[in-house]
Amino acid sequence: MSEADLLALFDREMRRDARPEAPGDRVEQDGPVVRYVGAGAQGWNGVVWSGLDGADEAAVDAVVAAQVRYFTALDREFEWKLYGHDGPPGLAARLLAAGFVPEEEETLMVAETPVHGDLSASPSLPPGVRLEPVTDAAGVRLVAAVHELAFGHSRSSVVQQLLDELAADPEAVPALVAMAGDEPVSAARVQFHPGTSFASLWSGGTVPGWRGRGVYRALVAARARMAAERGYRFLQVDALPSSRPILQRLGFVPLTTTTPYVYGASAA
Repeated sequence: MSEADLLALFDREMRRDARPEAPGDRVEQDGPVVRYVGAGAQGWNGVVWSGLDGADEAAVDAVVAAQVRYFTALDREFEWKLYGHDGPPGLAARLLAAGFVPEEEETLMVAETPVHGDLSASPSLPPGVRLEPVTDAAGVRLVAAVHELAFGHSRSSVVQQLLDELAADPEAVPALVAMAGDEPVSAARVQFHPGTSFASLWSGGTVPGWRGRGVYRALVAARARMAAERGYRFLQVDALPSSRPILQRLGFVPLTTTTPYVYGASAA
């Protein structure tokens, strides 16, 4: 499959035809926009697709203003997830003019799972390190501890999402933690999207003293195997600059960029 065809497949399955990922979440189409509405206060909210190619500034401003009104009425912070190939060319400027604040640009990267492609799925862990599946609240607390050390914060929305996934399906394994003895040193999430070709890799982080020792690569490989076992053909990552070189060495291909434009409390 060409990169253009792969991007078109991602746009169709993961954006235009997006599906709710958790109980109570909903996906709504509002004219040229597909938006995601989380079930509770900790849920993720945002615009995942917009078909605005060819629209003039006034039309774009009207669509953007409608989404601001909608989420403001719900008292929700939300994100307009803008991809590098989304039109029209001035959409980013219109979001800025409407009060959105951009976060760090990421790269949408995709690889085939080991059963379908050449993804390197066998990096080894350092001696004394093992991977543990997250199956309960204690495991979720370990993920939060890693995030605190790796990123300087523990996102309550991620913690709640993991707890919700386990409550909905006790057999789910939404994350893995790398343990050095009793110390959590790295953690990462995986999200499966039923009815699509894609599984998503999220929130991979390693505490400073353990970086550069192959733990992150091993977590990618383990999640790749999990996705392959469930029949998913592709893995998708929104990669920060720090992880992009590692992912490229593992066989991931960059398709486009993606930038979260945030409107609400954290954008103030």
